[in-house]
Amino acid sequence: MQKVKEKSNWKGETIVEIEIEQLKAFRHPPFQVRDDDDLEKLKESIKMYGILTPLLVRPIKDGTYEIISGHRRKRAAALLGYRKIPVLIQPMSYEDAVVKMVDTNLHREHISFSEKAFAYRMKNEALKQKVGRKKGQSGQQKKGKKTIEIIGEEFGDSPKQVQRYIAVTRLIPELLQKLDQGEISFNPAVEISALTKEEQRELLEAMNYAQSTPSVSQAQRIKKLSKAGELTKKHIEDILSEIKKGEVTRVEFNN
Repeated sequence: MQKVKEKSNWKGETIVEIEIEQLKAFRHPPFQVRDDDDLEKLKESIKMYGILTPLLVRPIKDGTYEIISGHRRKRAAALLGYRKIPVLIQPMSYEDAVVKMVDTNLHREHISFSEKAFAYRMKNEALKQKVGRKKGQSGQQKKGKKTIEIIGEEFGDSPKQVQRYIAVTRLIPELLQKLDQGEISFNPAVEISALTKEEQRELLEAMNYAQSTPSVSQAQRIKKLSKAGELTKKHIEDILSEIKKGEVTRVEFNN
């Protein structure tokens, strides 16, 4: 493992400087690093004041370090030409790293539906692993609480809402993108997440054909047909081609 240079203390912990090349992104991170206005502001802050909060990393087997918190700071520093950046090194298991990574990122101001959904799923799976959950068991945590209850309490959502977020991770990427872009509302997205991948692709084609997105009631009908094994692309096209209640009102008003 590469030697690191001790720099200073931060909140009682040792900071070291590590070359950027030695820092790897977290495995399958739910949070995206975008070259947007927020990153530009972060770049300006780092340019003026330096990296005020060190990255949190853990050592991994190949002699490098996995970033738990600080992917955006690393990106901004790299764009500014930094070769080394300050980090806190904390050895921990993958499950503990997932929990820490989610906890330190979910409080960001701008979080998309898909980012929150995958973060919830990753933390839920990590918590179950931490308590040694076996297949077929209920996944109880300390004090008799389920993992989804713990997550909900930490982030202000009900256990059912946590389950609903986890459900949308079953959407194909194209539908997830439409959810994040506001083309599909969250509640219909939860309903259509129960469709098979093939049915979701047919839904996507039908949406393009009808130039329409499903309402909650339409999504529920599509889901019901799917569960009964009766859903066809024609059914989806017919349902999406229906004039919705709000559209009827607008038509009547225009006439």
